[in-house]
Amino acid sequence: MVCSTKVEGWEEMIDVNLKGTLYSIAAAIPLFQKQGFGHFVNIISTEGMQITPTMGVYAGTKNAVRTISETMRKESGGRWRVTGILPGFVKTPFADSIRNEAMRHAIQQQAAEIAIPPSAIAESVAYAISQPENVEVGDIVVRPSVQEEVRFLFLRRCRGTFSI
Repeated sequence: MVCSTKVEGWEEMIDVNLKGTLYSIAAAIPLFQKQGFGHFVNIISTEGMQITPTMGVYAGTKNAVRTISETMRKESGGRWRVTGILPGFVKTPFADSIRNEAMRHAIQQQAAEIAIPPSAIAESVAYAISQPENVEVGDIVVRPSVQEEVRFLFLRRCRGTFSI
């Protein structure tokens, strides 16, 4: 079963990735409506573009944010811009919080090999928001150049380490 309550951290993924995005949008819309313009930048993930075994809940939240972003873009009638940033594997302390030792080790090993610096994501955000008011940058995918090749090796290493 893909979406089970046995998937570690699924409630937090929904709270942070989906609810957090919705609450942020809800807080900004009144200001954007009052001033007549604004720019939403939603951090999605490359998992919002593809489906990876063992990543169903995470990918689901990121797909939801991608859908919400595209809907906002269409519904705004040009009043505000909407950009989705889809990072791939970024060097963060994410793996430190994983309780499954084999999974944590595999992710840390892959991060050491290919992860890109957070500054690459910050630069993509800066690019999107620096465009003229009549230019909207829809989605930006920023990932290591070798991410896809390593993904399959990573999944092979981790097979069986998830309780799903």
